[in-house]
Amino acid sequence: MSRSPRRRRSHASTRATAQPAGAPHDGSYKHLFSHPEMVEGLLRDFVQEDWLALIDFTTLEKQGGSYVTDDLRTREDDIIWRVRVAGDWLYVYLLIEFQSEVDPWMAVRVMVYTGLLYQDLIKSQAVAAGERLPPVFPLVLYNGSGRWTAARDVADLIVPWPDALARYRPQQRYHLIDEGRIEEDTLEQATSVAAELVRLETLAGDGPDALRPILHRLSVRLQGPGYTSLRRALTVWFARVLLRRLLPGEKLPEVHDLTEVETMLAERVDEWTQKWKREGMLEGELKGKREGKREGKREGKREGKTDALKRLLTGRFGQLPPWARARIDAASLGQLDAWLDGIFAAGTLEALLGRQPPEPRPPAG
Repeated sequence: MSRSPRRRRSHASTRATAQPAGAPHDGSYKHLFSHPEMVEGLLRDFVQEDWLALIDFTTLEKQGGSYVTDDLRTREDDIIWRVRVAGDWLYVYLLIEFQSEVDPWMAVRVMVYTGLLYQDLIKSQAVAAGERLPPVFPLVLYNGSGRWTAARDVADLIVPWPDALARYRPQQRYHLIDEGRIEEDTLEQATSVAAELVRLETLAGDGPDALRPILHRLSVRLQGPGYTSLRRALTVWFARVLLRRLLPGEKLPEVHDLTEVETMLAERVDEWTQKWKREGMLEGELKGKREGKREGKREGKREGKTDALKRLLTGRFGQLPPWARARIDAASLGQLDAWLDGIFAAGTLEALLGRQPPEPRPPAG
C-alpha cells in the first residue's frame, strides 16, 4: 500500500462486523470505538503510514449515518468518523472482525462497502459534480485466535487472464491489524488506550495477575469527568466480553467502574487462576500465544519483504502483471532475499523472477 501523504479529501467509515446476534462483543466493541481516543490510538500505534503525520486528531468527529447507504444503515454496528487532514476532511474505513473463522472473501466485502460508500456520497451530494471521489483507507481489525490467511487485495482472488484483459481486473487492498500477531516491539512501544485493550486480550491467557497492572494503568490514566464514558465502556467490555470468554459459566459480580474490576481480580486471583488451570485454559492460551508470536514474526518479515520487492519492481519495470504478483506472494523468505539482492542486476522482470507461465486458453466458443 502506498505510503505517500494523502492530501486530497478522502473518506471511509468505521464498521464493526460482529458475531451472530446476541454475542456480547457487538455493543461493547461498538461503544469502545465510538470514543475518539480509541480511534486515534489505533491509528497512531498500529498503522505505519506517512499520511498519518498530516492528521489533526483534535478534529476527530463521530458521524451519523449520512455517509452510508440505506442498506448499511440497517446494520447496528456501523460507525463513521471524520478528521481534518491538511485542511480537508478524511474518513477512515474500519472493519472490526469478531468472527472466530477468517473470512476468505474479506477483500470482496471491502470493495463492496467502498462502492456503497461512494454511491452514498454521490446520492447525498457530499461530492459535487465535477469533483473526484475521495480515496479510502480500509482497515481490518481482527482478534480471532487463528492467523489471518485471507487475501488482502481483491485482485488476488480473481483468476489471472492474458495481459490484454488484466487492466480490467479490479484492485483494492486493505490494511490488517491481527491483534494476536502484532510484533512484541510494536506493542511494547504502543502507549494508547487502544494498545492497552490489545494487551488485555493477548495477555489474558497468562491469568489474572497479568491483567491487573494494565487495569491499574487504565484506571489512573482515565481520571476526570472527560473520561467517564470511556471508563464505563471499558468496564462493560471487561466484564461482559473478556471475563465471560475466559470464565464461561462463572457467576460474575456486577461491576460499574475499573476500580471495582481491579478489586474483584485482587480478591479472586487465586481462585480464578486455579480454575483456569484445572480446565486447561491457561496452558492452552500460553502455548497458542507462544506459537502465534513466533509465526507472527516470520509472517511480518515475509510481508515486509514482499511489499518492498513489489515496490522496487514496480519502480524498475512498471506495473506488475498478475503472474509476477502471485509468484512473489507465494515465495519463501529465502527466495525473497535472493530476488531483492538481484533486482538491480536483472535486465527484465522474467530474468529475475523466472519465465512467465503460459496464458490460459480462452473457453471454447
